[in-house]
Amino acid sequence: MFVITTPTGQIGSRLVRQLLDQDKEVRVIVRDASRLDDGVRERVEIIDGSHDDPAVLDKALPGAEALFWLVPPNPQAPSAEEHYLNFARVGAAAIARHDVGHVVGVSSAGHGWPTPAGVLSAAFAMDAELGRSGAAYRALSMPFYMENLLRQLDAICGQGAFYLTCAGDLPLATIATRDIAGTAAGLLTDLSWTGQENLPVFGPDRLTPDGMAEVISQELGRPVTYRRMSMDDYVSLLRSGGAGDQTVKDLTEAFAAQDQGIYDADWAAAAPTSTDFRTWCREVLKPAADARAS
Repeated sequence: MFVITTPTGQIGSRLVRQLLDQDKEVRVIVRDASRLDDGVRERVEIIDGSHDDPAVLDKALPGAEALFWLVPPNPQAPSAEEHYLNFARVGAAAIARHDVGHVVGVSSAGHGWPTPAGVLSAAFAMDAELGRSGAAYRALSMPFYMENLLRQLDAICGQGAFYLTCAGDLPLATIATRDIAGTAAGLLTDLSWTGQENLPVFGPDRLTPDGMAEVISQELGRPVTYRRMSMDDYVSLLRSGGAGDQTVKDLTEAFAAQDQGIYDADWAAAAPTSTDFRTWCREVLKPAADARAS
């Protein structure tokens, strides 16, 4: 039995389908079961609730061979670190209590970074806490998600541009969520691994944001440029959306660390996954842009 958290998210939903395609027994922890696909809902065991609740985990974990762990984002949390640790402390205690042997967690690349990195540091703190459970643990350590660009569909389609805080002429490490799910499925279906490690999961490209804009332009069939946003402008954008001081700190520290090379060591060590940026643009970004235009 495999227990999957966040089964309606971009990663979790793909992972559940991959496990079901292999006829694995799957139990999901979900706040709103109506968001599960009908075909999935009929084939999984459903535990209602959130995995920061000990009572929910006590229902979900008995008999589990392995657990897939992902902390859902919460922009309203007082701090990213406390949000991640609130989940991780409850999770680690439950993992130990139910003697779950293997855990696969979604984390960030850059473990060992010497200065605070906001949301990324929060993920590292989560990994350390889950490691204390005694289970074999793999922290899937990822860079910038390609899917983050879907949040900028309005700008891409309406302005012919997308915006980040990093330099346009330096390579930006990326990963597609399909490859994260595929890596997690591979680990869960072969539990021969032991110990606790960080596993870098990076896509095959070494594109700069300017290079990404060229690929997007080619795949969408219209010009799209990359425009670097200053950190001051990014802070103003966050403030205009109602972000508080700690949220601003958590996000700006993370992007500053990204600009300073927090992903570089893991990038050099990673075995590239299969989905390149052009394929992702063709199969994910373009259909989304076409749907937005229709």
